[in-house]
Amino acid sequence: MPVLDLLDLPAACPPDTPWMGLDLGEKTIGVAVSDATRLIASPLELIRKSKFTLEAEQLFKLMAHRKVSALVIGLPANMDGTEGPRAQSCRAFARNLERLRPINVAFWDERLSTSAVERFLIEDLDLNRKRRAQVVDRTAAAWILQGALDRVRDQATWV
Repeated sequence: MPVLDLLDLPAACPPDTPWMGLDLGEKTIGVAVSDATRLIASPLELIRKSKFTLEAEQLFKLMAHRKVSALVIGLPANMDGTEGPRAQSCRAFARNLERLRPINVAFWDERLSTSAVERFLIEDLDLNRKRRAQVVDRTAAAWILQGALDRVRDQATWV
């Protein structure tokens, strides 16, 4: 299954199934999940990067356990909207997942998501550096997924 436009994702997914959001970092993958109604995204887990097949296996287990019908992957575009090596790496990750198993995938622009989450964790939650390091990637995944869910919901109200 090819990568879908975010606004085409709901039609490709069974109703009342959650989506999963991913924040792909260099060392970790932040994972978040929505509720079945796709209203709220919540941080879920952190996958430590090692070997792609192990990461994919762990991800597929999480998806099966939660009956997830789609992945929303944060796409780290440059500030001018162009795509650099990190964005290309995210697209390759999605292609490699798809080679292992058909899955609905869409990308969501994640520019400044980690900065926004860091600011929230410091200013609103007053977390120290050690605690922030433990939660920032999965919280960034929730930020990415929530943005995508809000966009899809906003589009549905305009139609």
